[in-house]
Amino acid sequence: MTDRTSNFIAGDWVTGPSTIANINPSDLSDTIGHFAQADSAQLARALDAANHAQRQWAKVGLEHRQNVLLAIGSELMARSAELGELLSREEGKPLAEGKGEVFRAGQFFTYYAAEVLRQIGDTADSVRPGIEIDVRREPVGVVAIISPWNFPTATAVWKIAPALAFGNSVIWKPANLVPASAVALAEIISRQDLPNGLFNLVMGPGGEVGQQLVESPDIDAVSFTGSVPVGKEIAASAVQNLTKVQMEMGSKNALAIMDDGDMDIAIACALGGAFGGTGQKCTASSRLIVHAAIHDQFVDKLTAATGAMVVDHALKEGTQIGPVVSETQLNENLAYINLARKEGGEILCGGEKEERDTSGYYMTPAVVAGTSNDWRINREEMFAPIASVIKVGCYEEALSTVNDTNFGLTSGIITRSLARASHFRRNAKTGCVMVNLATAGTDYHVPFGGRGDSSYGPREQGRYAEEFYTTVKTSYIASGIPE
Repeated sequence: MTDRTSNFIAGDWVTGPSTIANINPSDLSDTIGHFAQADSAQLARALDAANHAQRQWAKVGLEHRQNVLLAIGSELMARSAELGELLSREEGKPLAEGKGEVFRAGQFFTYYAAEVLRQIGDTADSVRPGIEIDVRREPVGVVAIISPWNFPTATAVWKIAPALAFGNSVIWKPANLVPASAVALAEIISRQDLPNGLFNLVMGPGGEVGQQLVESPDIDAVSFTGSVPVGKEIAASAVQNLTKVQMEMGSKNALAIMDDGDMDIAIACALGGAFGGTGQKCTASSRLIVHAAIHDQFVDKLTAATGAMVVDHALKEGTQIGPVVSETQLNENLAYINLARKEGGEILCGGEKEERDTSGYYMTPAVVAGTSNDWRINREEMFAPIASVIKVGCYEEALSTVNDTNFGLTSGIITRSLARASHFRRNAKTGCVMVNLATAGTDYHVPFGGRGDSSYGPREQGRYAEEFYTTVKTSYIASGIPE
């Protein structure tokens, strides 16, 4: 682990005018470090350096660019155990998930290293004689990246890797809850053969540093992952400069369990989807829509399995659910449990603050039965280990309930019927659809994104990322020789 706690600006590690303490949510006596906060002057320096560096990077040979991305990805994968432990220590997800996230981040870099060489444009004949047309993509310019705390390495990387691969410079503002993982990644990138200022890490509060970043006329594109209210504020600010935006925001994902589905698969998918990462995933299935014919059986099995899950220190062997990320998040989660009771829900298990050997933000996973889709707990994103069960009478009602939301990121169905699966896949109004799989879990080589309040702008990941990180240029060439 690097012992740096500074920002990385214009090729230099620099301290800030203030610092924040980074506290382990599994053990509040463990301070991971005090991390620098940037100010306006440092942000201005980063913007100036990024503009200059981007013009240099766009001229660099493709194999050099590819080698840089390969080196970053290879080091992330090689150090996934070490950096995954650091990630779990500061964010709270179980160690296996932390290690897996860092390894997957390395795969993003190696994937986009290969994409560097896929520089294939289009050609066409003009409708005018003697003229040929060349269509190709060029870098969009300076990209501001604002990443969340729940996947501190992976979400940042699936933005940073394509930005660099397609010839852009980056100014990255990570979430203030997870600065250690940000510095560790920046340290790896800082050792590569890059123009000074091509990659910048600027830590600080979103309302100050983040806001100044998105308002800057020197930013050509903003990629953001976070809440809907913040996303709307970013879009409103960015449009003043006609800055390109890409946003992944909230969700209220549903998993529909049909009467013909495999019960064991249904329970496994519900547990993994609802409670993986302590429910702190944008792809978490917080709404479980269950056919009446198997409702009672499903709820009994789910309650038993949920109650048996091990909640403990993120780094402890056998932990299945770590702490939630902060005291603020814990209090919000407990408030939703109280709201569920007031709305008429039955808390079948969990939903309580827990004590462990170390003082932390521990909460038992909760199953809430007897809920209605129009309740607040089924309309608002909770980001909590809370799963609401909604009983429906038929497949058609299940599909209608899945789609009855302002969000539209992921959805899933558990069924043995090919006809139902095919119909659901075509009619679920979400960007990602899972059949007999948990709603949480996507691949890095295919597009990711949603509909409605979940997403705005071009898709992330895979080759679809070039829609955001590049701009199209169409050239007309006359040979000068008369036809």
